[in-house]
Amino acid sequence: MDLWFLVFVPLTIVIVISISWTHSRGAPWVPTFMKTVHKMLTMADVGPNDVVYDLGCGDGRTIITAARRYGARSVGIEIDPLRYLWCQMLITILGLRGQVKIVYGDFFNQDLSAATVVTCYLLQSTNERLQGKLMQELHPSARVVSNDFTFPRLQLHRQDTKEKIYLYHPVPAK
Repeated sequence: MDLWFLVFVPLTIVIVISISWTHSRGAPWVPTFMKTVHKMLTMADVGPNDVVYDLGCGDGRTIITAARRYGARSVGIEIDPLRYLWCQMLITILGLRGQVKIVYGDFFNQDLSAATVVTCYLLQSTNERLQGKLMQELHPSARVVSNDFTFPRLQLHRQDTKEKIYLYHPVPAK
């Protein structure tokens, strides 16, 4: 058998399982465009005094950008072991260990109370399950920024309908 085949097939199987497994846990991995990452962080007015949590941080682009460009401390929560390891490697290479942390696990089982900003690009059904946790754990002045999908029970503060970016406060909608 060809060496290429022996490497390609198992790697493809691992990637397909990884993508489908995370979909059932909250959302499939779909990278956020960098333009959107910047819009989300700017809309949330992220700065050096913030602690940004990215729920389902994927390849780490949001938490790395929050740290490097906006000076914030950031925490990524990732359930996929491959992307978790990728993020660990990336923040080490970039020298961001003191500013960025990656947590392996399900964000539904993590304490989010230290966050001043929460970013997410999940599914509508996941957002709807998550909004009670956000209202319970986050300070009312915290900001929640969602790409594409809404939080119907949270108080909408601002939105960019063209880009489908929504900024909320974790309090009940009026």
